Amino acid sequence: MNLAPYIEHTNLKADCTADDITRLCEEAVTHGFYGVCIPPYHVQLAKKVIKKNDVKIITVIGFPFGYGTVSSKVEETKKAINSGAHEVDMVINIAAFKSGDIATVQNDVQSVVTACHLQNKKTKVIIETAYMNSDEIKLLCKICADCETDYVKTSTGFASEGATVEAVKLMRKFLPAKTKIKAAGGIKNRKMAEALIAAGANKIGCSASIAIITEDTLLEEKEK
Repeated sequence: MNLAPYIEHTNLKADCTADDITRLCEEAVTHGFYGVCIPPYHVQLAKKVIKKNDVKIITVIGFPFGYGTVSSKVEETKKAINSGAHEVDMVINIAAFKSGDIATVQNDVQSVVTACHLQNKKTKVIIETAYMNSDEIKLLCKICADCETDYVKTSTGFASEGATVEAVKLMRKFLPAKTKIKAAGGIKNRKMAEALIAAGANKIGCSASIAIITEDTLLEEKEK
């Protein structure tokens, strides 16, 4: 299995530099990754480095905790798209959700999805599965489906746990077929990436992309 088209090559570290992002983008072009997932600050740089290649530029909104205001997330989204982002990964308002304020959560998601879709861009909604039980995941998937987001994403990578096969299976069970899944957080090797894809993930967000692809290539050579 060629994993490169599934991979969003990621660097969301607080201290990532322009050189780090330039290298990330060059690696994504070289290896044919689906995209790069980077901080909003670096979107314009990524656009210059990637140029007319097919690599998508993905950035994050309300990251990593999600408890900013709806209006701030919408403005972040508009700025990211104007800067060159093709897709945005927004974090739900976890604090509101855990407080039972479902109306705010729904408004939060709907507002960002609408801002993206008006510009023909895609949205991924990060539900941070590490903090959620199965009933909560089910409700969040319903909210995301009702808001017609393009993807639901497992994790920011900043919680106690990242993507798991169990969480992806639950999400796939609760989501309509047209809503895709991005697994992210703690994905370090080919075996885990393939297991997440088998469970229902359509995209893999990871920083260990080169190691995974190298493992992929070595396995293919061994099979020859």
